[in-house]
Amino acid sequence: MITLAYVQTMAAYNAWQNKGLIAQVHAIDEAYLLADHGAFFGSIFGTINHLLWGDLLWMARFDGGAAQSPVIADSATFTADAAAWATVRAEADQRITGWAASITDTDLAGDIAWFSGSLNADVSRPKWECITHFFNHQTHHRGQVHAMLTAAGAKPGATDLVFMPKD
Repeated sequence: MITLAYVQTMAAYNAWQNKGLIAQVHAIDEAYLLADHGAFFGSIFGTINHLLWGDLLWMARFDGGAAQSPVIADSATFTADAAAWATVRAEADQRITGWAASITDTDLAGDIAWFSGSLNADVSRPKWECITHFFNHQTHHRGQVHAMLTAAGAKPGATDLVFMPKD
């Protein structure tokens, strides 16, 4: 079982990492951003779009708010360009940290049920497991992006949770 402190720490970590990622995306050559680098979602842009798409899909399940198309095939083209992505990314991070600050222990209990487009089936899982997956999914795809940025000669900042600023 996870704790409120875990959720709040991971939401803060997500926001910290994405703030740095937004700066990296603005600094990288657009052609490199859009080029297929052999990642699961092809390019850096496809990967960060997928991650944003997934974050908003999961947040709709967690907070009952707005969601977008649940079709994973649409995820790599979720936003039209880096500027639109950065705006929606920042808004999503505010939504995530606000949600994390507002939940209670009761919100971590029970199950979440949804229709999975990936499985083409109804699914039900414990909330704590879905929340853990949510944060793990973020870290997984940001790691892919970090590798692609590093290959381009970029110097992404620290990614270690223990080095997250305490502000």
